[in-house]
Amino acid sequence: MVEKVHVLVIVQNLPVPLDRRVWLECLALREAGYDVSVICPKGPGDPSRAVIEGVHVYKYRPAPQASGVLGYLWEFGYSWLRTARLSHRVWRRQPFQVLQACNPPDTYWALARIWKRRGVRFVFDQHDLNPELFLSRFGEPEGLAGRLQLWGLRWLERRTYAVADHVISTNESYRRIAMERGGLDPDRVTVVRSGPDTSVMRPVHPAPGTPSPQRHSLVYLGIMGPQDGVDTVLEIMAELVHRRGRTDVQATLLGFGDCLRDLQRQSHELGLDDVVTFTGRAGPAMIAEHLSAAAIGLCPDHKTPLNDVSTMNKTMEYMAYALPSVSFDLLETQVSGGDSCLYVPSGDVAAFCDAVERLLDDPELRVDLARRARRRVSLALDWKPQSTAYVGVYDELLRSDPRATVDVPPELRYVDLSQDGELRSFVLSRGPVAAGHAATG
Repeated sequence: MVEKVHVLVIVQNLPVPLDRRVWLECLALREAGYDVSVICPKGPGDPSRAVIEGVHVYKYRPAPQASGVLGYLWEFGYSWLRTARLSHRVWRRQPFQVLQACNPPDTYWALARIWKRRGVRFVFDQHDLNPELFLSRFGEPEGLAGRLQLWGLRWLERRTYAVADHVISTNESYRRIAMERGGLDPDRVTVVRSGPDTSVMRPVHPAPGTPSPQRHSLVYLGIMGPQDGVDTVLEIMAELVHRRGRTDVQATLLGFGDCLRDLQRQSHELGLDDVVTFTGRAGPAMIAEHLSAAAIGLCPDHKTPLNDVSTMNKTMEYMAYALPSVSFDLLETQVSGGDSCLYVPSGDVAAFCDAVERLLDDPELRVDLARRARRRVSLALDWKPQSTAYVGVYDELLRSDPRATVDVPPELRYVDLSQDGELRSFVLSRGPVAAGHAATG
């Protein structure tokens, strides 16, 4: 019997399967016939070891929430050591031929160098640009300490590029940076966009007996960190409810992050407790429920050196659920959203609210953008062709061609997207039915 090629994936930023990009990558490798193991931090209630859909998952207790330079150094060092220890445990179970590290942070090149002595290849899956993340949060440093931190981040990025046998970039902007800043040949950098599996991520009908909504739901899905602009969602809700007098809107914020408690406090101080809901950690069922029921998706990320060139997963996930969205005018968000979103100048809360109200008050515009969103994400942004490119990196790197049976997802009460009348009725059913706009086919 020929032993399958074994791939070890390392991710520090989120646990799996919560990190949807990493989990889709794992499933793509598994379906192509590779054995896959993952090392990641634990989420609440997660076990230390599990086998999920054929993927071996090893989890460690995460470090306490970091603050300041020393806090981040402790977090990165602690996570690196826990990951290194678990990598030896994975090796004892079954030696691996490839180690894939997903950033942030850019520290696992050092672990890769250790394993490369045993013939392991190293794939760098670059999710973030850490120097740009620093500049987006703190601006161009003026003091010596800030300049040293930025230099350190750039040095770690260069070392990661240098050690990697292949780099996976999430978009063309990231690929260009890998070639220019990392000095990599074009054939060593492959774009694998983050994209939803639209055969699974698709609108679902509410459960039978669910009452009709009394308000339009505005939804945010994603991490809640300092650079994500989620506080802007609260500013938008305060403007719509308290200053413009809208009584037909509510907001649901799905996700968690460093800023969650501050955002909850700000929501209370703004008097939004009755119209803003924080769900915390959101799994696939909760995401499907809320994105299917929402009227508008919100993309509040401001234009920064990082955000402007980053692909926002939430934009494409809104599109997968045929959800119109409003976004600030970021370069890569416009590449993803195309003509299915409304864009406003970055930081202009009034213009953002105007666009939200335009969608709320024009049901046919919501239907039009919903159609465009679902069509675009299905034809241009779906994970399936990206998974082919992703697995192709491994097939080319290892000159292997393993095969495996593909699992078929269970049937849900999906909206029939082939019937335009049903899609129109579904979009109009999201929220109160306006007079003269009954949700009929």
